[in-house]
Amino acid sequence: MPPLPPRPHPFSTGSSPTRTSWRSAGCSTPTPPTSPAGTSSTRPPPTWSIGRSTSRTSCRCWATGSGPTPPHDVWAPEVFDNGDGFTLQYTARDRVGGRQCIGAALASSPDGPFRPAGDGALVCPTEAGGAIDASSYTENGTRHLLWKSDGNCCRLDTWLHIQPVSWDGTRVTGEPVRLLRQDRGWEGGLVEAPTLVKRDGRYVLLYSAGDYRTAAYATGWAIADTLTGPYVKGDEPLLTTTSFSGVIGGPGGQDVVTGPGGRDRILFHGRGADPSRRALYVADLGFADGCPVVRGSKTLHEAELARVHRATVREAKDAWGDRAVGHIDEADSFVEFRVYAASSGPHTLTVRYGNGSLDAAGAPAAATHGLTVNGAAAGAVDYPYTGWDAWQPREVPVELHEGWNTLRLSKGERYAELDAVQVA
Repeated sequence: MPPLPPRPHPFSTGSSPTRTSWRSAGCSTPTPPTSPAGTSSTRPPPTWSIGRSTSRTSCRCWATGSGPTPPHDVWAPEVFDNGDGFTLQYTARDRVGGRQCIGAALASSPDGPFRPAGDGALVCPTEAGGAIDASSYTENGTRHLLWKSDGNCCRLDTWLHIQPVSWDGTRVTGEPVRLLRQDRGWEGGLVEAPTLVKRDGRYVLLYSAGDYRTAAYATGWAIADTLTGPYVKGDEPLLTTTSFSGVIGGPGGQDVVTGPGGRDRILFHGRGADPSRRALYVADLGFADGCPVVRGSKTLHEAELARVHRATVREAKDAWGDRAVGHIDEADSFVEFRVYAASSGPHTLTVRYGNGSLDAAGAPAAATHGLTVNGAAAGAVDYPYTGWDAWQPREVPVELHEGWNTLRLSKGERYAELDAVQVA
């Protein structure tokens, strides 16, 4: 997406007894992902509705909902500055084929009114289940449309595609290319909501997966060296209910914006204290050698893949990756992790450890590791007794600077083993 204008315009899908529309309002200052970002406005939000802002003739009526029946099948607005005005790409139900398809509309202002362009849908592969979740990407003077084939409507695969379109996004100018489909267990049988950016010379494709109505909804990522792939998925999803420690449920529907100073932020929806509604969240976004990192969402670092000095990597029951680091027993033993922070400031380090230490009387005893951050002593991490191969998390606050950081856990009191660390 282009840099944020002086007054950002987030768009969302809403519904009322009489219409489905998209609403825009001025943003408040970005908030951390533990609380919803403000999107309220003191003035009535502008709207665009199928058959509401335009006459039935100008709508061309390719989509249902242009009459008195409330159009509940309209969602996923994508809005961008096309140079001569603004384009809105949206999902609606095709009157002829009965599938969800993507249409386009134009306006002179992001506040609307938007009027549908063309005589039919922009993309409507009925045989593949239809098309939803439009997203725009530009490169070398060409605009590309990303979209999902809605195969989960009818027991087909869901594919994310990229397709060249006109600069105003109202006409396709080439054939679609498949980028990836659902093939991971955590994806819950479908992928959707593609977002594409290029960072550190690599293409980064973000996407959502699973059932948006549940806490299992999540955001994944894949990277490629060329625009059309092949795209290689990350080992773990980027945003999950678990990665936010349950504070945000079902994070997905993501987008990336670049704000003042060139800082990237990721916006997404999720469920907070009130699970009956989805709210808008925003968090700092960074790229570690092209791989996305979101502040507030735990990033995993396996101990056996870290720098291990005077200690032993061993096979370990119930450890993540089936291995852990033990025998951190010598005065100069340590495990050193290289971690990336999307922005500077306080972060949370979660250490997954096992401690089977006994005291002189043979009773279970606590253990510690010394902690250094970027070469400076940062206290100790205390480990209550768990027993060996009984892995438990321990959280400690750490101060990190933007970019790469070094965290070292070294021999302390008694003995503890390391499975992994997570940084949020």
